Amino acid sequence: MSIRHGLLALLEHGPRYGARLRSELESRTGATWSLNVGQVYTTLNRLERDGLVLQDGEDGSGHALYRITEEGRSELDSWFRSPVDRSNPPRDELAIKLAMAVNAPGVDVRDVIQLQRHHTLRAMQDYTRLKAGTPEPPPDRPEEMAWVLVLEQLIFQTEAEVRWLDHCEARLVRMAAAAGTRQAEAGTRQDPADDGTPRGRSRRASRSR
Repeated sequence: MSIRHGLLALLEHGPRYGARLRSELESRTGATWSLNVGQVYTTLNRLERDGLVLQDGEDGSGHALYRITEEGRSELDSWFRSPVDRSNPPRDELAIKLAMAVNAPGVDVRDVIQLQRHHTLRAMQDYTRLKAGTPEPPPDRPEEMAWVLVLEQLIFQTEAEVRWLDHCEARLVRMAAAAGTRQAEAGTRQDPADDGTPRGRSRRASRSR
């Protein structure tokens, strides 16, 4: 998640202090991604360094307020108008795990797949139950719609992961079947007199003369 741009988007609604920004960001995303106040203030410091936000006094409780600058608005507008770059996808732990498990000694990759499928299905069911219990946001509460969109993305993501795991398992089954067929064919072509021992090879050589 782009914390940088998320904070800029919230500051478009007016000056805010760090803890409030953290609370609003988590509210918009349903606390899907953990975020601590330290991360918020570190990001605010970088935004201030880059001229995208400025400190704007304090509120009644002494909290330092931040506001977005014109440069910040330009940065935010550019973010909204640009597609998310997929040419350099983030590392996916599950994909790496399966890639390593395929030929790892002593690891049954199908067991790894089944374990992950069980976990992903359970997560998908939890998200689906949460979605079923979430009322349709009213037109005048767009911030509530923001959380629903994030929740639906999680549902679609887990559905896609289950389909991919099914695909991986099917490919492994086909690969194992093809390997078994090749082994059987190789055994059929082998001369029965040649059992792989020196004596067997001698018998085969005698038959060929």
